[in-house]
Amino acid sequence: MGVPSPQTDSHTAPATALKLLKEGAFSSCALWPTGSNYVFLAQLTHAEGTCLAIYKPRSGEIPLWDFPEGTLWLREYAAYVLSQLLGWGFIPSTILRNGPHGAGSLQLFVEYVPEENYFSLRRQRAKELQRIAVFDFITNNADRKASHCLLGTDGWVWAIDHGLTFNTTPKLRTVIWDFQGQPVPLELLQQLERFYASHLGSGSFAKAFAKLLSPREIDAFARRVELVLELRTFPPYGRRAGVPWPPV
Repeated sequence: MGVPSPQTDSHTAPATALKLLKEGAFSSCALWPTGSNYVFLAQLTHAEGTCLAIYKPRSGEIPLWDFPEGTLWLREYAAYVLSQLLGWGFIPSTILRNGPHGAGSLQLFVEYVPEENYFSLRRQRAKELQRIAVFDFITNNADRKASHCLLGTDGWVWAIDHGLTFNTTPKLRTVIWDFQGQPVPLELLQQLERFYASHLGSGSFAKAFAKLLSPREIDAFARRVELVLELRTFPPYGRRAGVPWPPV
């Protein structure tokens, strides 16, 4: 299978998807039985169409000892915005808005092939997974399960569930260790360099993300980007890294 361009989010044009997410009325909102937090599958209805979305309200977050309380929904959105700034676009359209259970993140539901995940995709779609691996390192993703890598019915490899990101303490837990110690592809390094110069070096990132992350989290993120650009390799499997449980 060839690698398509991310022109659509689950068959919905990005601009239309964002409009549906922002302006659509919640016509249904059902509990989605996954993970330890309360997650809902919502249907949004608008004059221009309907869509399904994953709604993660702040009120449904279970407090964690290693993440500030009530911040996971903001991290979901911060990860999406970062993927857009990098030009990588593998996170479905995501916004912040009020819903039936209060403020939360709202992410377009991607139609996907249930049988596929990281373990079945890693040989044929290595290029896309390398990009996700770099992203997970710089965002310090503490929960990259295999099932968080989806093969959309549109042929694009999507990544979901980014609430456990941007911690100041090393937290990387991921199933994507196939590339450890290998050189990061030049294309990804060049994209990171452009991002650093345009957003981190200029200070615009800190300003734009001030309501999503703490100053220390923003600074730690910048240091991780600098580390990738300095080492130019994927991180090795170290004593502070590991695999999430369950891995799928």
